[in-house]
Amino acid sequence: MDTGLRITDTNSANDSKGRALGFEGNDFLYVVGGIVGAIGMFLLLYGMFHASLAAAGGFTVPVFVIPTAWVMMFRRGKPDGYAEDFFDHLLNREGFCFSPDNQNPRGSRAASKRRTRHAQ
Repeated sequence: MDTGLRITDTNSANDSKGRALGFEGNDFLYVVGGIVGAIGMFLLLYGMFHASLAAAGGFTVPVFVIPTAWVMMFRRGKPDGYAEDFFDHLLNREGFCFSPDNQNPRGSRAASKRRTRHAQ
């Protein structure tokens, strides 16, 4: 009995890592960790060590801002490995090419145009 239906194996799993607080995957943990760390540090400095409000706030703001900025600039809406590739490019200033001779120096024309000019 042929019904005309073809059965194929498919991967019907959800490719999303989930969302929480508007962030994909576990990115919200960095922000929440920064908030908890900043509040804890503020209470420790201001409440227990009697530091001034400005001094306690000045020391705790980076504890919140740095992880939040990291998530917003390098993780939110970016592909996996974006931060690693960004800093690799920033430090090495090299493009991807198997032959270093074909890599164009910074500010020069594209390598393909340079090759066609030499071939003439």
